[in-house]
Amino acid sequence: MVTIYSTPTCVYCKSLKEYLSQNGIQFKEIDVSQNEKELEKMVQISGQMGVPVIEIEGNVVIGFDKQKIDELLKI
Repeated sequence: MVTIYSTPTCVYCKSLKEYLSQNGIQFKEIDVSQNEKELEKMVQISGQMGVPVIEIEGNVVIGFDKQKIDELLKI
């Protein structure tokens, strides 16, 4: 399961979602600008407020770190 914590105005979030879609990766998107409880969870797992934060099978990736995302998803 891939979960993306994002906001509607985040350019990197948009690029990340397009990249995953192009590679046929399904993901669940959580808009942390609208959901304070999920924002708190994101900060708890990542230690920061910036988006995107990606959770891939329990592994947390901060930002659109293409190399790390490719490794975890075996792209």
